[in-house]
Amino acid sequence: MLSTALVLFVAAAPAKSQALLDKGKAAFQINCVACHGEKGAGDGPGAAALNPKPRNYAKDPFKQGDKLEDIFATLTKGVPGTPMVAFAHLAEEDRWALAYWVLELKGAGNDKPAVLDAGTKTPPKKK
Repeated sequence: MLSTALVLFVAAAPAKSQALLDKGKAAFQINCVACHGEKGAGDGPGAAALNPKPRNYAKDPFKQGDKLEDIFATLTKGVPGTPMVAFAHLAEEDRWALAYWVLELKGAGNDKPAVLDAGTKTPPKKK
């Protein structure tokens, strides 16, 4: 018996550009600020009511990876067991733009690594 699998076809990421970053910033203001805050610090007005709390992009590890494709996947599927919902209803280009903007916020003020070492629950040590 053959089982049917749902395959999600996603085009390759568009090239990063100022226009795409601007689009990501605008989409972030509409869809993400309420929880993640203006600068992605996890301090939006709705954050106090959420459990677990939204991550601080610059300081907290990303549960599903911090590469562009990982963030795009998180935006598409959400994070099970958390208040992070899927944003698959947004156009694919908007999700790529948001992923690029999240990476911009991650890099702003980043004073420690924001990814987990493979197989561990602690951030990697600074070199």
